Amino acid sequence: MSIPSQVLAKLKILETLYHQGKSNDLINQTLDKIISQELAESRQKNQEFEAEMQIFEQQYQMSSAEFSQLFHSGKLGDQIDFVEWNAFYQMWTTLQEQIQLLQSTENL
Repeated sequence: MSIPSQVLAKLKILETLYHQGKSNDLINQTLDKIISQELAESRQKNQEFEAEMQIFEQQYQMSSAEFSQLFHSGKLGDQIDFVEWNAFYQMWTTLQEQIQLLQSTENL
């Protein structure tokens, strides 16, 4: 069994126990700590991606969102800067979704 499969299996066991009323403060505190750590790491990566994108935004005098629209519509070439900028923007976009998901647990 691969490590991701093992982790998912363990999470399913905890979920089953939780539904059976077997939750406790240690589990809740541990989950809060894991989510908090993931959120902190995601925010750090977010800052790094934004710094990388800002370099391209200044160099090409356009926002990353504008660049992405032009790039994907084929109005820009496929030079290495654009491929790299697109990769940062895609990673940043995915990270935004992850941050929103992690932040949604703050209201639980």
